[in-house]
Amino acid sequence: MDYAELANTIRRWGTELGFQQLGIAGTDLGEDETHLLNWLDAGHHGEMDYMQRHGTKRSRPQELQPGTLRVISVRMDYAPPGIANGWDVLQDAQRGYVARYALGRDYHKLMRNRLQQLADRIAAQTGPFGYRAFVDSAPVLERAIARNAGLGWIGKHSCLINRSAGSWFFLGELYTDLPLPADAPASAHCGRCTRCIDICPTRAIVAPYQVDARRCISYLTIELHGGIPLEFRRAIGNRIYGCDDCQLICPWNKFAQASAEADFAPRHRLDGAGLVELFDWSEEEFLRRTEGSAIRRIGHERWLRNIAVALGNAPATPEIMAALQRRAVHPSELVREHVRWALEEQARRAGGEV
Repeated sequence: MDYAELANTIRRWGTELGFQQLGIAGTDLGEDETHLLNWLDAGHHGEMDYMQRHGTKRSRPQELQPGTLRVISVRMDYAPPGIANGWDVLQDAQRGYVARYALGRDYHKLMRNRLQQLADRIAAQTGPFGYRAFVDSAPVLERAIARNAGLGWIGKHSCLINRSAGSWFFLGELYTDLPLPADAPASAHCGRCTRCIDICPTRAIVAPYQVDARRCISYLTIELHGGIPLEFRRAIGNRIYGCDDCQLICPWNKFAQASAEADFAPRHRLDGAGLVELFDWSEEEFLRRTEGSAIRRIGHERWLRNIAVALGNAPATPEIMAALQRRAVHPSELVREHVRWALEEQARRAGGEV
């Protein structure tokens, strides 16, 4: 078997299957394992216990999938064309900001299917081989692997950045026992830029390449199950599911390409819908409108929690006050507490207090 030729063929198949780039990495992640362990020791993972539950499987691919020799890493652009400008939405406090990756259908199934098709094509060429596909679905250091596969470098905000495509893309992996030639790792090009650090609303990027998830709005609105700490509520603004500020400000994203995947197009005007409209969704409506969406995983209760905070940060209007009062007797204490806070903020703002 000419594995160099096979690798080139796999890259061509990757393009045919809709991936914008495909690279091949080895399995040595020693330095990244040290970085991960230090991050966990500092408690920066917050309530994400799964980050340490699997031990070293995350940084040692052979432990996760025995026999792994190489990792095929792929990326897929996800920013759909024609969506509402992110900065415009953030500056309109009566609209809800949803992280751009979550505007359309959930990417996991789409990318897993494409990776499975890639594996099927490889098997047709090589015969049966060992592999396992992952799309943010197992303990995988996907950004470190993608960097080693030449897909980009890990920026100071911890996202992967590609020189010609920015950072608006998903990652996926195919662990394999094929001894394919590995690509050269990508070099870093953040230089002295600290825009992502400077713009973070909650100062979650505590140092270059170090994010304290406990302060991160994406963590607070998606991963955190309880109440959002008071110290961060005003800084959250109108971000109701995730946060993109560090990517919106990144100069490399001037090279980002719009996604041609129809599944990633915004659903239900989520690229800038009104907060009151979203807050009025019943649980049944929430489940129906978020079917097949990454948003559904937080559930209706946390959806209302997040929007209550955003409404507390919105201008004082009778419509907003009425929407909050309608939820003031919600069965969930989590929702009621955040509504009470929002009503107090609205009253303070209506009274002219800063």
